[in-house]
Amino acid sequence: MEIRQLKELKLYGFNNLTKTLSFNMYDICYAKSPEHRQEYIQYIDEEYNSERLARILTEVSNIIGAHVLNIAKQDYDPQGASVTMLVSEEQEDTIFKKTTSSTDINEPFPSDVVAHLDKSHITVHTYPESHPNKGISTFRADIDVSTCGKISPLTALNYLLTNFSSDIAVIDYRIRGFTRDLEGRKFFIDHKINSIQNYVAKEKKELYQMIDVNVYQENIFHTKLILKDFNLDNYLFGTAKKELSPNEKKRIKQRLTKEMAEIFHGRNIPRV
Repeated sequence: MEIRQLKELKLYGFNNLTKTLSFNMYDICYAKSPEHRQEYIQYIDEEYNSERLARILTEVSNIIGAHVLNIAKQDYDPQGASVTMLVSEEQEDTIFKKTTSSTDINEPFPSDVVAHLDKSHITVHTYPESHPNKGISTFRADIDVSTCGKISPLTALNYLLTNFSSDIAVIDYRIRGFTRDLEGRKFFIDHKINSIQNYVAKEKKELYQMIDVNVYQENIFHTKLILKDFNLDNYLFGTAKKELSPNEKKRIKQRLTKEMAEIFHGRNIPRV
């Protein structure tokens, strides 16, 4: 989705605004037995291993118009994975400058590299876990897309929502720092926004209930999403719905919806 820019700014130097999209997603399921819970963890570990996560982040960088400088990835034992990607808005030939030494080697000036690497990066960390007694298993992925310059990570929002098939998503977007125009006037934001929801595709909006908590004067935007419809079939792992008694179905649904409500609202809900 297009980011609506303010009137073209004539800047004194590089655009120093840092724009960060923090995307916290959750996938929840019910795994009846300890074996099923372990199988769920293994499934998640294979489905979202570091190789696939790196491919997702590479596509994110393509969507936002960034250039990949470096990728570091790691799978963990017993579970989980992390990927960190350093990116720049500039193309590689503008980042690496030719030296005037006798060796005539192309190498980066430290000041140029630090400016890009400190402020432009994409990271993802995964956290599969399960409740030891009640059969609830949860997969959480934390994604941060931080850019410095004209580009905005908001353009990758719908791609992330699609690739992680979130039951719940907690999204933060914030703009930090400032940039200057030719007269030295500071600009603390360079595009129009009043809600993250404006950048969620229509077909996604129809699936989710969404609430905002925004601090406009600080350029901080916060949106939470939770799926509107609940179908027990979509939340069972290793067990078919037809194998459950009516009482079991009711009890499992209560556990799942309570878990989702607690995550969505960020607090423990006492038993009635």
